[in-house]
Amino acid sequence: MQFSELWLRSFVSPALDSDALGHLLTMAGLEVEEQGGVASVFSKVVVAQIVEAEKHPNADKLRVCKVDAGQGELLQIVCGAPNAAAGIRIPCALVGADLAGFGIKAAKLRGVESFGMLCSAKELGLSNESSGLLVLPEDAPVGIDLREFLKLDDTLFTIKLTPNRADCLSLSGIAREVAALTGSPLSLPACEVVTPSHDETRAIVLDAPEACPRYSGRIIRGVNAKAPTPDWMQQRLVRSGIRSISALVDVTNYVMLELGQPLHAFDNAKLGGAIHVRLPKAGEQVLLLNGQTITPAADTLLIADESRALALAGIMGGDDSGITLETTDLFLESAFFAPDAIAGRARAYGFSSDASYRFERGVDFELAGKAMERATRLILDICGGSAGPVQEALAADKLPVRAPIRLRAARVRRVLGIALSADTVAEMFHHLGLAVVRDGDDFVVTPPSYRFDLEIEEDLIEEIARIHGYDNIPVVAPRGPITMLPRPEARRDAMSVRRLVAGREYQEVINFAFVEEAWERDFCANADPVRLANPIASQMSVMRSSLIGGLVANLVTNRKRQTNRVRVFEIGRCFSHDAAGTPVDGFRQPVRLAALAGGLVSPEQWGEANRNVDFFDVKADLEALFFPRVAEFERAAHPALHPGRSARVLLDGREIGFIGELHPIWVQRYELGLAPVVFEVELAALLESVTPAYREVSRFPAVTRDLALVVDQGVAAAGLLKGLEGVAPAIVQRIELFDQYQGKGIDPNRKSLAFRVVMQETHRTLEDAEVEAAMAALTRHAEDSLGAKLRA
Repeated sequence: MQFSELWLRSFVSPALDSDALGHLLTMAGLEVEEQGGVASVFSKVVVAQIVEAEKHPNADKLRVCKVDAGQGELLQIVCGAPNAAAGIRIPCALVGADLAGFGIKAAKLRGVESFGMLCSAKELGLSNESSGLLVLPEDAPVGIDLREFLKLDDTLFTIKLTPNRADCLSLSGIAREVAALTGSPLSLPACEVVTPSHDETRAIVLDAPEACPRYSGRIIRGVNAKAPTPDWMQQRLVRSGIRSISALVDVTNYVMLELGQPLHAFDNAKLGGAIHVRLPKAGEQVLLLNGQTITPAADTLLIADESRALALAGIMGGDDSGITLETTDLFLESAFFAPDAIAGRARAYGFSSDASYRFERGVDFELAGKAMERATRLILDICGGSAGPVQEALAADKLPVRAPIRLRAARVRRVLGIALSADTVAEMFHHLGLAVVRDGDDFVVTPPSYRFDLEIEEDLIEEIARIHGYDNIPVVAPRGPITMLPRPEARRDAMSVRRLVAGREYQEVINFAFVEEAWERDFCANADPVRLANPIASQMSVMRSSLIGGLVANLVTNRKRQTNRVRVFEIGRCFSHDAAGTPVDGFRQPVRLAALAGGLVSPEQWGEANRNVDFFDVKADLEALFFPRVAEFERAAHPALHPGRSARVLLDGREIGFIGELHPIWVQRYELGLAPVVFEVELAALLESVTPAYREVSRFPAVTRDLALVVDQGVAAAGLLKGLEGVAPAIVQRIELFDQYQGKGIDPNRKSLAFRVVMQETHRTLEDAEVEAAMAALTRHAEDSLGAKLRA
C-alpha cells in the first residue's frame, strides 16, 4: 500500500523524521518496501502568472511572455510550451534556480533575453509525461514557493503488508499503529451522522446472509456529478497511486483509503425495485466497469435489483448501473462481505480490484455505517445534493465474533525472554485499542472489530513484542552445562559416510523426492506409489520409492552436455506403503544411499588404457564403504537392472539393498549410450560398524598356498569361499579368490576357481605337516560339499 506521509501526519504526527518513521513501521511488522519524495529536488521555483504572451519575432514555436512572479516587476521569459497563454498560473524557475542539477541563468533565445524558465510537470519531476506547462489553480498565490504551495516536501511510503494485517490497508489503520508505537495523540476523521433531508429509501434483501451479513444503502438526490474534485483530495489520491476520475468516484476511493471500507455508487435512476445480495442464476451475465462480460460462478456473490445483476459484490460494479457525469441521483452502498465469499473470485476472472483485495483479507464489520456517513458528508460538500436515510439489512448472528483471549503473564516472559510489568502490558493494549480486563496475573483481552488477526494467546504476545520493539528485545546467549557427547566407535554418522563415498570419486547430488510416475514403473515396478494430492508440477506427481530414477536423470543431463565420466551419489528418503522404515503419516520413509557410475572407470590419462566402468568396479566401491565389515552379494533379479548382472546386498544375512548394471531397456529408453552401474543400500546399515580390536602382529613368516578347484558353472565363488572359511583351521589367516578360468582343459560345463590361502602363527614357524593338513581339510570340504576336484 502506498500513502503520503503528510496525509498520515494529519492523523498522528510523532516527533520522528521520515527515515525514523519508516524504520519504526518496518520494525513493527509493516515493512517499508519503498520510500521516496513526491518530486525531484529543486529550488527557487515559485507560482507565477503569465500577464502577456506574444509570438517570438525570430521563431514560430516560441513565445515571449511577461510574467508576474511576485518579484515586484514583470519578468521577460521566452517559452516554447504550446499552452503558454496570458492569464494562466504556472511554475516559474527564477534566475539562480536549481532543477535537479540544472541551473537557470539569464540567457538570449534567438536574440531575445529571457530571465527564468516556465516549467512543465516533467521538468519538476512531478510526472513522466508532459504536453506543456503545468497549469496551477486560479487561486494559487503568486510569488509563493511552489514546494510549499503543492506540499512537495512530502514522502511517499510503500509498505508490504502480510495478509493478516488488513486493518492497515487504510491511513486510519496505519495511524493507529503509529500512535500505539509512539504514544502520540491520534486524531481520526470525524464520521458525524448526516441528517436526512428527504425520506426516499430503497429496500434491501439479504438472500445470502452468510456471505453478506450487513448491507446498507442511501439515496442521495440532486448531486452535481460534474463538480471538480478538490485539489487536496486529488493530491492525496494521486500520491496513493489512484488517479482522479470524477468527484463521486474520487470520494468513494478516498474514503476507502482513509478508513479502509470499500464503497460503491450506483446511478439510482438505473435501478429497479429492491436491492438483493444473492448468488447468480443459471446463465446470468454481468458487464463490468472494466468492459469485461462474465458469467459468474455459482459461488460468486452478486448485487442485483429486481430484474438483473448489477455488480460483483465486493469486487467490481457493473457498467449498466454505474454513475456517469450525467448522474443526478445515486444509491451509495456500504457493506460487509465475509472474506471467504470474496477470496479468489477476482483472480478467477483474470483481474483484481482494490475492493476485493481488502474484503478477502477482512474489513471491519462495524465500519460500514461510519464510512457511509463520511462519504455522504464529502459528497454533499463537493457535489451538493440531499441525503436520505440509511437503509440497513443486518443478519447479526452471521457477523464475526471477537472472542476474549486469555493471556498469561508467565507465558509472555517465557516466549519473549523479557520481564514486563503488568501495568506496562496493560498500557500497550490500551494504545492498541484492545479492551483489557485484569484477572490476577492474567489479562482477558477482547480484540476490536477491525483486528481479524487476534485469535489466540500467541497473537497477543506478538503484539507485545511489536509495540515493545523487536530491536529492543535483548539478545541473550543461551547458557547451559557443556558436556562432551559420547561418540561410539562402533557407529558413524551420515557425514562420515558422505566423506567415504566422495573419497571414491563420487559427487553428491540432491534431487526432488517428487518424481515422474513412469520412473516408479520403470525402475521399481511400483504400481502403487505414494501420490501427491497437490503436485507442484504434472511430472512430479508421486513420491519416490527409490533414488535410482533421480540419478539416471542426472546422468541424462550430463550426457547431453557431453560428459563421458559421471559418478554421482545421493542420500535421501524414499516413500512407499510397504518398504522398510519408520511409519510416518500412513507410509514408510526409509533413508537410503544410492550411487551411479557411468562412462570411464578413471579420467583419461597417458599411463592407463581407457576402460568403461563395470559391475566389479562399483562392487569394490560398495565393499569399501562397509569395511571392516564384510557385505555379501547374491545373484538376484531387480526391475531396474540387467537380469544377468545384478545382485542383492546382504549384511549379517539380512538384505539391505541391490547392485547391478542398468537394464538395457532403460538404457535405450533414456538414451544413456553405455549402461551405468548403480547400487542402493539402507543408510542405517552403513552407519553400523565394529569396534577396532588389537591383534598381535606375527614376527614369523607366512606360508602361502594356492588351491585351484574345478566346480560346476552354477557354483558361486562367494558361496565356495564362505564354505572354505567356515572349515579353515586356526592357522589360516585369510583366503582370497584370485583367478577364474574357463577354456582349454576344462569341461565346458565347469570352471576353475583358484584361491590363495595364507597361513601364519604368531609364536612360531609353521611346520610343513600343519600346512599340508590345513590344505587337505580345505580340499576335502570342497570335494564333499560341492563335488569339486583339484585342478590337475
